[in-house]
Amino acid sequence: MGQLGSILPLILLVVVFYFLLIRPQRKRQQEAIQMQNSLTPGTRVMTTTGLFATVVTIDNEDVVLEIAPGIETRWVKAAIGRVVTPGDAPASDEPAADQAELGEEGKTESEATVERNGDQDSSTKKS
Repeated sequence: MGQLGSILPLILLVVVFYFLLIRPQRKRQQEAIQMQNSLTPGTRVMTTTGLFATVVTIDNEDVVLEIAPGIETRWVKAAIGRVVTPGDAPASDEPAADQAELGEEGKTESEATVERNGDQDSSTKKS
């Protein structure tokens, strides 16, 4: 009975680690593999490095992504982080709600500041 009392906490710890760490990780891996295998041309994706692109072609374990019109790059499927749905589009594609108001002649405040500073970046100082 004494041995069972000392081994039981260790067994319980292994079971807890399995259900809290190992099992969810396997599930995420399986979902990622399923998502990567279901890619089709025309799908908007985000790579694991944060690059947004459109799938052009799929060759075995490689995917050709179009990152800009006419610019295509080859990636491995494992580098695809997620499929982007139209509601998940990057902020640069959508007009921002807190966009700077247009000043004189339809220019934003930052453009007007650059013109006043003689086309120099505001972080640089004249010597």
